[in-house]
Amino acid sequence: MAEPKTEAFAGPVGPWRGTLPLAASGIAVVSFVALLALAWMSVATLFLVFAGVLLGVFLDGLTRGLGHVLPLPRGLRLTIASLAVAAAAIGLIGFGGATVVQQGRDLGQTIKSQAGTVTSWLSSYGIDLPILDSVGGPDGKGKDEKPAPKDDAKKPEGLGGLASSAIKSPGSLLSDAGNVLGPAAAVIIGLFSALGNVLVIVFLGLSFAADPASYRDGVLRFIPPRKRDRWSKVLDGAGETLRHWLFGQLITMTVIFLCIWGGLAFLGIGGSLILGLQAGLLAFVPTVGPLVAGVIILLASLASGVNALLGALGVYLLVQCLESYGLTPFIQKRALDIPPATIFAGQLVLGVIFGLWGIALALPMMAVIKVLLEQLYVEDTLGEDATV
Repeated sequence: MAEPKTEAFAGPVGPWRGTLPLAASGIAVVSFVALLALAWMSVATLFLVFAGVLLGVFLDGLTRGLGHVLPLPRGLRLTIASLAVAAAAIGLIGFGGATVVQQGRDLGQTIKSQAGTVTSWLSSYGIDLPILDSVGGPDGKGKDEKPAPKDDAKKPEGLGGLASSAIKSPGSLLSDAGNVLGPAAAVIIGLFSALGNVLVIVFLGLSFAADPASYRDGVLRFIPPRKRDRWSKVLDGAGETLRHWLFGQLITMTVIFLCIWGGLAFLGIGGSLILGLQAGLLAFVPTVGPLVAGVIILLASLASGVNALLGALGVYLLVQCLESYGLTPFIQKRALDIPPATIFAGQLVLGVIFGLWGIALALPMMAVIKVLLEQLYVEDTLGEDATV
């Protein structure tokens, strides 16, 4: 009787047959992890790019709106929209810049003084708030401030000291340069950093608004051909949602600025312009922004007496009711319909992970994520209607 033949072992079967696919899979996993690590390390730059995208969406919306009024080529309409935005910004800085700077300086001193007053009042009841202690005491100085230690050996000052330090240690050049230039060095560096960020955002915004179709088509090239039509609709939907949200938010911020400014000026509270301006700007960040603006308004109005404090509190609550129950439901209902608790939780998570950038840009990011989830998961995967 012949023995049955046994087949020789042919190696791995299935999708991992051979060593080349296995090595390619390992390289893909390592590359994906490296990409995530790179994105994490450059998160500030990514948020800067996203801010540029928001500006591009805003300028694109203005250009589309002008198309209904002026039958001009897109490039000319974009130029008109960009010049109008630049003129509005320059006009605001030119006509109100000096007033804003002066009121901002006075407001800073007032908040320091009133924070110290509140700290002393709470300390008398045995309540200690380190945050207010660091802001300022009754004399405008923080309790934790200590006089700078005096060096026993007097160091040479001026350019001579800078040269001698550079000879001794190249690493001490920057620190001694700061001593020579004084506080102006930090101010100049901060201004250049802020100006650089603004220029990057403006450049990206103009680039995106000039030809948004090319950037969308560039993203679609990485999508399989059979899914490109669907992804094209998804990207267009995300852009439309961002446009509606941005213009609605701009209207809300303007109304809050005018109401706070007019109400506080009517009450005779000093710095009403800067208080209204900061309230309008902070309205860009929902939930967290209005709370911060309210604390600043109350601290500033405390210097004018109890009646002014109560009046400012009434103005603030009235404006918040107008914003919460009038403006936001009416303006933002079409653009963004997310429960307040979800918005607050998203801000907390993004703020803890990404810091100030995460808090400031949490809502537009959640708007984009909402569109992606509704169209790609709820509609395509679950087969349900996302509008229900």
